[in-house]
Amino acid sequence: MGKELGSRITETLQKRKMTQKELAERIGVTEAVMSRYVSGNREPKPDMLANIATALHTTSDFLLGIECDELYHPRIRRLIARNAALMTEQEKRELINALFGEE
Repeated sequence: MGKELGSRITETLQKRKMTQKELAERIGVTEAVMSRYVSGNREPKPDMLANIATALHTTSDFLLGIECDELYHPRIRRLIARNAALMTEQEKRELINALFGEE
C-alpha cells in the first residue's frame, strides 16, 4: 500500500482542491496522522481507508490502485442506474461500448 496510496490521496486532494488538513478534519484524525498516511509511514485501517475514500468522493479500491476512478465514481454509477430504465437497448449497448470498448 504505502507510497501508492499516499500518491493517490495527494492526487485526489489536488483534484478536489482540498488540503490534507481539511481531509483530516473531515475524517476525524489529526493532520499529523493524515501526513503519515500520505507519506506511507502509516497504513490506515480498513474503516479509516473507507472514511478517506468517502471524504474524497472516490472508492477505497481506487485509492489502493485496484480500479479506475472515472468508471467507478459513485455519482456516475447513480446517474446510470437512475436512467437505465429510460434507455433503449441500443443506447445501453452504446453506453457499455463507450465505457468498456466492447458490448
